Amino acid sequence: MTTGIQADPASPYRLTFLTTGLMTGGAETMLLKLCSRLDRRRFTPSVLSLCAEGTLRPRFEALGVPVYDAGMRRGRLSARGMLTLRRQILMLRPDLVQGWMYHGNLAAMLLARKLPVVMGIRQSLYQLENESLLTRCTIRLGAWLSHYAASIVYNSHMSARQHEAFGFSSARRLVIPNGFDTESYCPHPGNRQAVRQELRIHSDMVLIGLIGRYHPMKDHGTFLSAAALLSQRFPMVRFLMAGTSVDATNNKLVNRIEQLGLSQRVLLLGERNDMPRVNAALDIASSTSAWGEGFANAVGEAMSCGVPCVVTDIGDSAWIVGDTGRVVTPRNAEVIAQAWSELIELGRSGREELGRQARRRIMDAFALGSVVRRYEELYEKLITRSEVATCAE
Repeated sequence: MTTGIQADPASPYRLTFLTTGLMTGGAETMLLKLCSRLDRRRFTPSVLSLCAEGTLRPRFEALGVPVYDAGMRRGRLSARGMLTLRRQILMLRPDLVQGWMYHGNLAAMLLARKLPVVMGIRQSLYQLENESLLTRCTIRLGAWLSHYAASIVYNSHMSARQHEAFGFSSARRLVIPNGFDTESYCPHPGNRQAVRQELRIHSDMVLIGLIGRYHPMKDHGTFLSAAALLSQRFPMVRFLMAGTSVDATNNKLVNRIEQLGLSQRVLLLGERNDMPRVNAALDIASSTSAWGEGFANAVGEAMSCGVPCVVTDIGDSAWIVGDTGRVVTPRNAEVIAQAWSELIELGRSGREELGRQARRRIMDAFALGSVVRRYEELYEKLITRSEVATCAE
């Protein structure tokens, strides 16, 4: 395979993102945001997905980003799928391949070794036992292959330290946090009122939200246990949960809500495409993750909307929040409920002041434009280095 050296210096570099999948999730959404802001005068992006299904695929295509897939089942690599990916890479002739998530990284390293390959790691790694057997094998093989990557981009400092402890190359480490569109995600009194009217939530009620797909690492159970504790003290509090499979069809979740006596207090919204509106309606946002979280998109989006957050100390959540909210130990409903109580007792004006500080923190440290520029600088540097090396051969 050629390295895709630019015949015309003015022509854009070709980037191919090789991702595990395109279902709605924090890692996939960040890839979408990155593609949406890349300077098309300098870069032409395309996406290869291991899996055929993907709720975000139409949104990539709406940006003019071509999407191809290998037709694999989620979490499983197949020889036929890998051959399909190989043909697609040959067809696209990228100048650089960016892996995205564990299985995407593995495929990129195995199939594009003559190109600059950037590994993209999007989660923390507290212990391998939390992962499936295939993912554990993928992580171990990825650790060995990481020493041959052009760069390894983590979205959190905690994730970088943890993966290096498992054998990933420290020489190629680069931490680029997730970025946030502070124009779309912003305080909006009109949205706050409209969403609360839709949900039949009185303006004086305190609304606490958990945004995230249904997965054990998100620990919805502890969120609900904390909600039951808080409700004993503050009967006017309501709880909102949204994300993939967080809806009335999830029998396990619904049964737990009923067991805790929260049926009249918890709203299950499922997957939504209007998250800036939903976030604007919250008084407090939470991340109760027990493990695996690298850099929580939901936390940054809530903060950008001027909502103070209570988060568990997983991944870089404490760094994101800083002193604009509360950071607590994971898997502890009592401390989560206590942190919520503290923010409730501040009153609406106190929470709004914390929310203003939270938004300023996102704008100063995690604005999407500055994050995308860091990726662009990395890509340009690695492609230029590859070109020079090829010319010297």
